[in-house]
Amino acid sequence: MDFSLTDEQNMFRDLFRDFAEKEVAKLAEHIDRSEEPPLDLFRKAAAQGFFGAPIPEAYGGVGIDWQSYCMLAEELSKHCLSTAITIGLHTSLAALSILDAGSEEQKQNYLPSMAAAEMIGAFALTEPDAGSDPGSMSTLAEKIGDGYRLNGTKSWVSNGGIAGVFVVFAATDPKARHKGLTAFIVEKDTPGLTLGYREPTMGLRGLDIRTMYFEDCIVPEANRLGAENGGWPIILRAFDRVRLTLAAVSLGAAEASLALGVTFAAERKQFGTQIAHKQAIQNYVADAAVDIEALRGLVRHAAWLADTGQDFGRAASMAKYFGARAAQNIANKMLQTHGGYGFSDEYAISRYYRDVRALRVLGGTDEIQRYVVARAAFEEKGIRIQP
Repeated sequence: MDFSLTDEQNMFRDLFRDFAEKEVAKLAEHIDRSEEPPLDLFRKAAAQGFFGAPIPEAYGGVGIDWQSYCMLAEELSKHCLSTAITIGLHTSLAALSILDAGSEEQKQNYLPSMAAAEMIGAFALTEPDAGSDPGSMSTLAEKIGDGYRLNGTKSWVSNGGIAGVFVVFAATDPKARHKGLTAFIVEKDTPGLTLGYREPTMGLRGLDIRTMYFEDCIVPEANRLGAENGGWPIILRAFDRVRLTLAAVSLGAAEASLALGVTFAAERKQFGTQIAHKQAIQNYVADAAVDIEALRGLVRHAAWLADTGQDFGRAASMAKYFGARAAQNIANKMLQTHGGYGFSDEYAISRYYRDVRALRVLGGTDEIQRYVVARAAFEEKGIRIQP
């Protein structure tokens, strides 16, 4: 297992870092204050291939490996989590679900436009009463002629207000719970689909999150993604991808938070000397640096499993669980390092502190990640545990 980067991976990392430092960093504060997705920035990112990074070249993408893709998420997150997560959810959840389960016609119809960000993707799974338990889904898809009639509500749909296409899950056999779910590709202007107001959020203020309403929304059978009642495996594979993506986002956020704390501690003086000389601050920095390197190892290992065609679901859950907690703890300690200044929105650490809290909920809560890890451990003993 060799995690050293190839020449091509080093080239991609430098490209991602350069774009993030030159284009994303200068807009990060404005994105947070305006609470608007940076559409012009997205167009520039698409021109660099970021929206199609993991999509194969045959469908208009770049076709990079998972190690490189994780570095993209990491570098963007060093400056703006909203931007990194917008792109990450578009690719890992929406676009790659179509690549994973779509017909050749569906791939040709949607992936080139998604790679160019002409059609941003969103993933509509969560409902008001079905978050971590998709088997309780109440959105229904009724078979009618050569299509389906969708009725129901989806909540917390990230990218909802800017998306051109949604991967939507509905129950086609409600009594079968998770075994009765079906995936659909639904375009934004489909009659019967209505988007609600944007959700006001504590952090990630550049991420457009909406509620979706389906009222007699007719979706042609040609837009069914995969087999009828075959949605659950699509969900599970999407979860693996997004958890690895969010672990890489956590890594970038943790690195940025540490850098802000170290810079402040080197400049701020108390009792006649820089606070970097205080042991309490040194302990914060040391603990953060160790957690960052541990997280880097978890991300690299999960990406290696993905790149070598192995099952990476458990490793992705481990990385996401550890990463989300590490990012929050590090942002908290670095805010503490700033003292009262950390409580001011004039200092970037306050934005990271607010943004990273969402990482413990997005892509599955901490509790779900712990269940995934524990389930794998007990399965070795022949025991099948439930959440």
